[in-house]
Amino acid sequence: MNKPDDNKDFVAAPAPNEDVVTKPPRARVEDAVDPDAAPAPKRERDYLDGFLHQKPAEGPVGGAGSDLQQAVIDALKEIYDPEIPVNIYDLGLIYGVEVDDEADATVTMTLTTPHCPVAETMPGEVELRASSVPGIRDAEVNLVWDPPWSPEKMSDEARLELGML
Repeated sequence: MNKPDDNKDFVAAPAPNEDVVTKPPRARVEDAVDPDAAPAPKRERDYLDGFLHQKPAEGPVGGAGSDLQQAVIDALKEIYDPEIPVNIYDLGLIYGVEVDDEADATVTMTLTTPHCPVAETMPGEVELRASSVPGIRDAEVNLVWDPPWSPEKMSDEARLELGML
């Protein structure tokens, strides 16, 4: 039996997807890198560097209006309600932030409802965030239900964000 290559009485035309002209070479990532360039510097894990070297705020340690109290409030403003795009401080969930002379923070807070989906995790996150402020020795969260939360406790910024103003 003859093989197909043995009988060449004809010349096959190129297939429609075959180009008669040679195709240019494909671009490769290696082609874009300059081999004479210096190697890239090694990346270091520096995401905690600024936090670890930050010094506590100067001024009176505790009391209303102290820099440390404001630092705790600023840290709490970084926690957002998972269902609403507003931080918990502007939402009115934080009833009070107190920092005593020994740099202990006490946060009094509530939740929108006792059946809130984050009822088990939110107080722990608030405590962790407050205790992570440089200069705070310890933090405690008191979860209260009286007075109950209502939309009137929200800041004007939160109401504007939610289209309620």
